[in-house]
Amino acid sequence: MIPENRMTLQVVGRDDLTKEICQFTLARPEGGGLPAFTPGAHITIETPGGAMRRYSLVNDGAAPDTYVVAVKREPNSRGGSASMHDAALVGTTLAVDPPENDFELVKADAYLLIGGGIGITPILSMARHLKEQGKRFQLIYCTRSPEETAYLEECSALEGTIIHHDGGQLDNFYDFWDHFEEPGKEHVYCCGPSPLMEEIKAISGHWPEERVHFEDFNAVAAVREDDTPFRVTLAKSGRTIEVPADRSILEALRDAGEPTVSSCESGTCGTCKCGLIEGDVDHRDLVLMDEEKSDHIMICVSRARTGDLVVDL
Repeated sequence: MIPENRMTLQVVGRDDLTKEICQFTLARPEGGGLPAFTPGAHITIETPGGAMRRYSLVNDGAAPDTYVVAVKREPNSRGGSASMHDAALVGTTLAVDPPENDFELVKADAYLLIGGGIGITPILSMARHLKEQGKRFQLIYCTRSPEETAYLEECSALEGTIIHHDGGQLDNFYDFWDHFEEPGKEHVYCCGPSPLMEEIKAISGHWPEERVHFEDFNAVAAVREDDTPFRVTLAKSGRTIEVPADRSILEALRDAGEPTVSSCESGTCGTCKCGLIEGDVDHRDLVLMDEEKSDHIMICVSRARTGDLVVDL
C-alpha cells in the first residue's frame, strides 16, 4: 500500500559535490515544516524515473523545513540515481515518504564512525550531531581520491578525523585493525560499499554484536550476473511482459507502463507482495514466510527459477 502520509516535495536546490555526487534540497512547495528525524534517518523518494530509492538525510532533523540528501550517480544505475541526476531539476516535484531510522544512534561513552564513499551521508549527520552535543567520537572516511570525496572540507575539519584515499587499489585498503584489536567502550557505526562493510563485519567479530551497527540499503541484489530473461503474465489483463536479464519484474512492469506499488525495492518491506498463480520462483526477499512462498512473490527482487510466471496482477 502507498503510505497515506506520502508527501509531495519540490527540489529547491541542487549542488554538485563531486563529478558524480549531487546534493538535493527538498521542501514543501507551499513552504512549512516537515516531519522531524534523528541522525542516521533516511527518506524514500520516488525518482523521476519511477524507481523508489532510499537516501540518507544529511541535515539537522530537529525542526526541519527542508530535507537534504546526496545522490551518487551509479555506473550501472537501473533508473534511480541516473534519474535523479538527469531529471530532478530545481522546481521538480517528487513523492517522498516520511523519514525512517533503522540506523539510530544509541547512548554511549564514545563513538567510532566509519564512512565509505557515498556512505558518508548518514555518518556525517551523526558526526554533526555528536559534535553539537559535545560527545566523544572519531570519524574514519575512506574514498578513492580527494576529487571523489563529498564533504571533504567539513570532514577534514573535525578533530581526530582520518581520511584515507586508496586510489582504487585493493592493496591500499585502510587497515582498521588498530581500531578493533581490543574491544573498547565505543559504539561503531559503518556505512559504505560492500567491501568496506564486509571488512568491518569480519574484523569486529570478537566485539559484542550490539556495539557494531551497519546501514545497508542493498540488502538483496535484484539482479545478478547469471540471471536470464523470462516472461511474466498478468492474470487480470492477460498481458505478457518480457523481463530482461538485467531488470526486475517490478522494473519490467514499470517500463511497460503497468501501474506498480513499491517502497524499498530491495526485498525488505513487503509493499510489492502479490499473488503467485503459476511458476517456479527464485525467492530472494527477506519478507515472505516459508508457507507463503508457494502462492506469493515479491516482484521487486524475486524472479523465475525456470520457465515463466503468472501473477495475480
